[in-house]
Amino acid sequence: MTQTKPSSYLMSITIIGILFFIFGFATWINGTLIPYLKIACELETDFQSYLVATAFFIAYTVMAIPSSYVLQKTGYKKGMSLGLFIMAIGAIIFVPAANTRNFDLFLVGLFIIGTGLAILQTASNPYATILGPIESAATRISIMGICNKVAGIIAGLVFGYIALNDVDALEASLKTMDAATKNAALDELASRVIVPYMIMSGILVFLAVAILFSSLPDIDDSGSGEGQSSSASDKTSVLQYPHLVLGVITLFLYVGVEVLAGDTIISYGKSLGIELSTARYFTQATLACMLIGYIVGIVAIPKYMSQSSALKFCAMLGVAFTIGAVTTNGYVSVAFIALLGLANSLMWPAIFPLAINGLGRFTKIGSALLIMAIAGGALLPLVYGKLSELWNSQQAYWIMAPCYLFIMYFAIKGHKAGKAA
Repeated sequence: MTQTKPSSYLMSITIIGILFFIFGFATWINGTLIPYLKIACELETDFQSYLVATAFFIAYTVMAIPSSYVLQKTGYKKGMSLGLFIMAIGAIIFVPAANTRNFDLFLVGLFIIGTGLAILQTASNPYATILGPIESAATRISIMGICNKVAGIIAGLVFGYIALNDVDALEASLKTMDAATKNAALDELASRVIVPYMIMSGILVFLAVAILFSSLPDIDDSGSGEGQSSSASDKTSVLQYPHLVLGVITLFLYVGVEVLAGDTIISYGKSLGIELSTARYFTQATLACMLIGYIVGIVAIPKYMSQSSALKFCAMLGVAFTIGAVTTNGYVSVAFIALLGLANSLMWPAIFPLAINGLGRFTKIGSALLIMAIAGGALLPLVYGKLSELWNSQQAYWIMAPCYLFIMYFAIKGHKAGKAA
């Protein structure tokens, strides 16, 4: 591992922070898109609407390994620029999708945006991890997380106002409209996303060009890596690192519960009889709790607690808040779902460096496997959606309890697997 010079360190952190802002903006819009597209595209079930999360996050699984090979050819900087260009293509697809109210085309656009993000994430997360000492990696990623969640809060507020403004009255009036009037009203609703996504596409293209010609340095991750065992030179496959394999499973479960807490809370509030004009802010409450957790992480890690200790504590909170969410009612139950943002806050900053530590020349492919695990955000919401149909939207949240218990295992023991005592 080659450390960057002090003069380029601040520039590197700033650029990576901007990229994490982009991740947050693109990702956390999904929480608003789910109820919005359910109305605009006349979807019949919540299960169908959660395909928004599936199309977006499944791209990480499909494209993560190809992304690692792209990065081997292009390096980090050019790879990041390519990812932004691909995201811009996905964003512009929302224009014809909105004009035709074609749900499948919306899903294609989301998949392409996810593809671009897969390249960006595969590059930027290990970049932030190995840019400095591994012990403080969680602190750097926590700073990136603040950029991510601030963007998510802004995206939800802005897009929620644009897409869901007066939607409660619209949804009620749709029931009494004739076919022609109903189609005109739904066309107007769908058209609300056209200008925002055109603007987003233009900004992504601008950032892609800016990063391509920036002074962001490429860093060498081909060295042995801190914490790598003495027998690492004998490794022939990244799968020979048990702590990475367990880390992939852990990250899969973590992303699943994070997406459940952020993307289902609006629909959950609506299922409790809370109007969308109020429920549309619930995702921002979840992200605000995550933001608080990231700030705590910056202060506390590694000075007052290790990455593994922070992960263990967060997993314990996750179990407690899950129990609270399924055993209480109304706004109290919603508040526990929002508090899961606090439990989830330090998980990515801890899991990623713990899993990737010591991979050396396998860093890029290891990062790709971890990015593939983001598929948890694609699959667990679908499981939740099906369980909510079989049980109800509240009891379906029980799915999160075993996820947090496995995360706790990784924090206590799993991240040490295969390493010398």
